[in-house]
Amino acid sequence: MKFYLAIIIACLIFFISSCSSISKNEISKQKLKLNIQTNSINKERIIEILLKDKINFDVNFTNNNSYFLEDDVLNSNLNFFCNSLLQDEREVIEKTLFKNKKDLNKKILIIYTKKFDDLVLTLKKRYPYEEYFILDTRDYETQIQKILNIDKSIIKNKRLSTLDTKIQISHTPRVRNDILSIYFITDYNTGKTVVPIFKSYALNINYYSSSEIFHDATDIKKLVDFEGTFIPITKKVLENLNNTQLTTIKSEIEKTLVKDFLTIEKIRQNSLFKNRIKPDSGNLSIEKNSCVARDLNFWKITS
Repeated sequence: MKFYLAIIIACLIFFISSCSSISKNEISKQKLKLNIQTNSINKERIIEILLKDKINFDVNFTNNNSYFLEDDVLNSNLNFFCNSLLQDEREVIEKTLFKNKKDLNKKILIIYTKKFDDLVLTLKKRYPYEEYFILDTRDYETQIQKILNIDKSIIKNKRLSTLDTKIQISHTPRVRNDILSIYFITDYNTGKTVVPIFKSYALNINYYSSSEIFHDATDIKKLVDFEGTFIPITKKVLENLNNTQLTTIKSEIEKTLVKDFLTIEKIRQNSLFKNRIKPDSGNLSIEKNSCVARDLNFWKITS
């Protein structure tokens, strides 16, 4: 009896795995007809992706009445998606930090640069009781010491040290205890400098950012500057970054988004909804009668 049961189970496993492989290969056997307007970079991406997929395709870039794929892919509400990628990232951060805030007695610190004034102005209107600090391009270290309320402690320690230079005073400045989390809204050049400074003073605080903080990095290994920071991004996007020779991380994420757009076109044109395929930039399957929601979760950057 056990022998026959083992055979039945083996057959079932084979059947399931066969179905799975068929569903993965099914897309590449389909046809795609596309009328689209976009810039030269996105045209190259589209052709490269379709050739790699080995799919039968017919693409027309000259029809002026066709869908327009914007230059700024990351902020674009791509066809069939509910929101842009960056909007989805910011919404999941906002939900976690502000809407689902667990300790109302503590503050969220929003650290930003002038480039993001408009975004932060919206947050200030929604969440006026949090603390917002704009960084300029001068002395980051001094600014951060003031934000964390450790500047006076450091000055006092320096004065004590001058009283007797033969004595070495061990000093760990006490960071303010009313901080729940820190939300960085900066570009790469600022972020790679200020995040390590914050972490050197305040280790036991959760740090959050959108992927925008490392978009201009040219090597995924450079993300070590942001170790411990929570980023809303999918595992598949990270795998795509790991498997390519990067120009910039931003460029590769844009390419992933173009690939998602083409995947949805293939699914819709060939009625492949039953395969429950997920876009690389999201965690939810593509549905027939609704826009594509990404439902992002957090990845904690580790070395």
